[in-house]
Amino acid sequence: MKKHLLAFVAALTMLTSCGILSSTGFDAASLATAAGTAMTALTISDEQIAQLSAQSVAYMDSVNKVDRGAYDQRLRKLMGNVKSIDGIPINLKVYKTNEVNAFASGDGSIRVYSGLMDVMNDAELMAVIGHEIGHVRHKDTKNAMKKTYMAYAARLALGSTGSVLGQLSTSVLGDIAQSYLNAQYSQKQEFAADENGFQFAIDQGYSPYSMYNSLVKLMKLNGENGNRPTGTQTAFSSHPATEERAARMKAAADAYGK
Repeated sequence: MKKHLLAFVAALTMLTSCGILSSTGFDAASLATAAGTAMTALTISDEQIAQLSAQSVAYMDSVNKVDRGAYDQRLRKLMGNVKSIDGIPINLKVYKTNEVNAFASGDGSIRVYSGLMDVMNDAELMAVIGHEIGHVRHKDTKNAMKKTYMAYAARLALGSTGSVLGQLSTSVLGDIAQSYLNAQYSQKQEFAADENGFQFAIDQGYSPYSMYNSLVKLMKLNGENGNRPTGTQTAFSSHPATEERAARMKAAADAYGK
């Protein structure tokens, strides 16, 4: 992917500097911004990821109903001993919705949907949260953000004939947020995140079978006919290797402490 990104940046830079695109009605300043955005996607730092994550999560907070009652109290009680993700202070919120979902992001934000809390016991919920934290720790979400940011650069270039950049800048926050929710991870990445969820639940004092039980429950939910919106349910259960992942977590739990 890096070769394609470099080619994109080089093409934009060359055409802009030569005046080719601007002479055909494209705005050179916007194209330069697009090239800069693409370069940022190539070289984006952990600090920049945290900044972009904070902005996109703030956007998500603004378009979702944030719970201030029993769900929020339950989550804060469960996460009371968890203060940071690799040194980054966490902040917790619950979105009041039937959707079965959760995500963690590079700025330390953890967002859990009340629909997930409705179907998971405490141990299973902590395993799922640990799984999402694993994707952050292993830089999976960083790579997803790079792809989203690169797509934003392409939109800037295509919109350089007079589109309002402020509108694009606003919409990209939603795109980045959706990249957390819809990111497709490899089997290796999912295995690693499951292992993080497995250990996270144990570290919080729960059964070593917590990650296994959450996977089984999500697969069962995915197989049932109903009106519940999908989210983490789909991210976990639609993966072709979910049964294998559950088997791995059961084997790990069976072996734990032996």
